[in-house]
Amino acid sequence: MVLTKRTKTWSNTKPASKEDAETHQERTDMMKRADVDEFGKFSKDGREFQVGEAMKARGLTAQYPVIIIPGIVSTGLESWSTSPDYRAFFREKLWGGLNMLTQVTFNKEKWIAAMMLDPLTGLDPPGAKVRAAEGIDAASSFIQGFWIWSKVVENLAVINYDTNNLYLAPYDWRLSYYNLEVRDGYFSRLKTTIEGLKKRQNKKVVVAAHSMGSTVRHHHLYTYETFKWVESPLHGNGGIDWVENHIESYISIAGTHLAKAMTAFLSGEMKDTVQMNPAGAYVLERFFSRQERQRLFRSWAGSASMWLKGGNAVWGSALHAPDDACNNTHTHGELIAFRSLSLQSNDDTTRNMTAEEAGLWILQHTPTTFQKMLETNYSYGIERDEEQLRRNDLDHRKWTNPLEGKDNEFVDAVDTECTDPDSSGCEVLSNPLGRTLLRKSWIDSDYTNNSAFPKLLNGVKMGEGDGTVSLVSLGAMCVEGWKRRRWNPAGIKITTVELPHRPTVSMPRGGANTSDHVDILGSTGLNEVILKVATGVGHEVTDNYVSDIQGYARRIQWD
Repeated sequence: MVLTKRTKTWSNTKPASKEDAETHQERTDMMKRADVDEFGKFSKDGREFQVGEAMKARGLTAQYPVIIIPGIVSTGLESWSTSPDYRAFFREKLWGGLNMLTQVTFNKEKWIAAMMLDPLTGLDPPGAKVRAAEGIDAASSFIQGFWIWSKVVENLAVINYDTNNLYLAPYDWRLSYYNLEVRDGYFSRLKTTIEGLKKRQNKKVVVAAHSMGSTVRHHHLYTYETFKWVESPLHGNGGIDWVENHIESYISIAGTHLAKAMTAFLSGEMKDTVQMNPAGAYVLERFFSRQERQRLFRSWAGSASMWLKGGNAVWGSALHAPDDACNNTHTHGELIAFRSLSLQSNDDTTRNMTAEEAGLWILQHTPTTFQKMLETNYSYGIERDEEQLRRNDLDHRKWTNPLEGKDNEFVDAVDTECTDPDSSGCEVLSNPLGRTLLRKSWIDSDYTNNSAFPKLLNGVKMGEGDGTVSLVSLGAMCVEGWKRRRWNPAGIKITTVELPHRPTVSMPRGGANTSDHVDILGSTGLNEVILKVATGVGHEVTDNYVSDIQGYARRIQWD
């Protein structure tokens, strides 16, 4: 038996009297104060502006315009719907800010309805209209006291950056990248913004992207040679020299180049996406059940861009994986592994699975609408033929995969009863043998084994990485994949900088030397890299390794 943690929520009914209304407001205010206090400890810690001041003391100043592309759940989202059902939300933030906490506490079902996307079109559901917030504040902080990009902005401001030469490119991270252009014209506007900055400043642009933002960049960028969308004559039509003429440097920060997580799509469990960012995970896990998170994630096609790419060639087999240590007791090649329990020991539905097997298994137990969304928007294989890679240039499904994978394998979901897009109450899934999967498998958060190698923490096998993204996903393309002509035909120089993770235990966000997935945005080392590139001394940034990513990358089956 497994128990789902549930949180107490207040009724959404209208207060019956003035006293009830006052009590309701007091509860709202109390809830807000509690969460503000909880996040407040993550705010200022004395490091503000220090990196910028050090660069300014060297006589360095703004040289290149800077564009910031945030990661998943980092951009605030606000309602623009005027329909009666959602009119109370108009111009209020549904994602990010204190209002979100109020809505998910007191008006959760209506909030879910507004935040979910139509499972068939991947666009706005009837009556709802949610759009990305605009401006630098759209992703500076997730909520009061929990910064995201604000440390970077503060340091850039010291060396003469402002809204004239610094632009944050917010986007609705729920959408597939194709629909970002269809609905919001995102890539058209980004192209125009870059061209405008180049014209006004007479300087090329530096682009800095974090986490899922690096995958947005893949959709825009063709292996550092041309921006795929911009280059495509069917889309941006910018020509093959557009990047050469407009982009000075690109900085990928904690990029989800090859994968991030899978279980959220299957069961809504987030133990392996714990810091997508921590504040976003906090909201989703505090206020929503696994089933509710499952519904949300499956409708948010943007998150599916972080599906595993490269299959077993990248992630390994049941016998070994590129990032296995020499004395490991269990291979990372088995992406999903089960403990042998007496009731499950002979059950084929609980066999250990490699990346390819796990991906197929998850697809077999998700709605057909989710499968179709994945098929029509993304690629997750590996392509080694250079001629086929060139033919892929016009296929938008390939643009989020730096390996330019082959066509997706569509799985007919005849083995699942959960094919109805609105089947929120569907709980019984059947496997190919016809046996029920109800409660047969889950991430066992009560299970920890520190003697295993790699160790198991709260049901999750811990590998190397930044606390969220695995080391292979973070660095394999940087140190090996993009060093190969087929994926970097222009031979653009790639510099890889690994920063040691040396958090200060007494500081909630880790302090100046953390390399956690989100907290790294406030680290001294990363801010120095960004400011050096922006001020024209990027040549001072050199390769730096603190892990064996080079060795791991060499063991991947690239050829």
